Amino acid sequence: MAVYKDGNKWRVIYHYTNWKGEKKQTQKRGFATKKEAQAWEREIMLKQQTKLDMTFASFFEIYEQDKKKRLKENT
Repeated sequence: MAVYKDGNKWRVIYHYTNWKGEKKQTQKRGFATKKEAQAWEREIMLKQQTKLDMTFASFFEIYEQDKKKRLKENT
């Protein structure tokens, strides 16, 4: 979507459609470099689109968030 310089840091503003079909806008700030901001933006967009082009680490994060709600923590 868009990467902007905010003072001496970088921020990302992106738009997405949630599961209800509503269009939303959000942002993340505090990236040290433009390259980091663009990489984060690319990864978030892949997660939102649920395509398999994402890294395994990103897939695992989604899987873990989904499973944490369903499983009980063992002691």
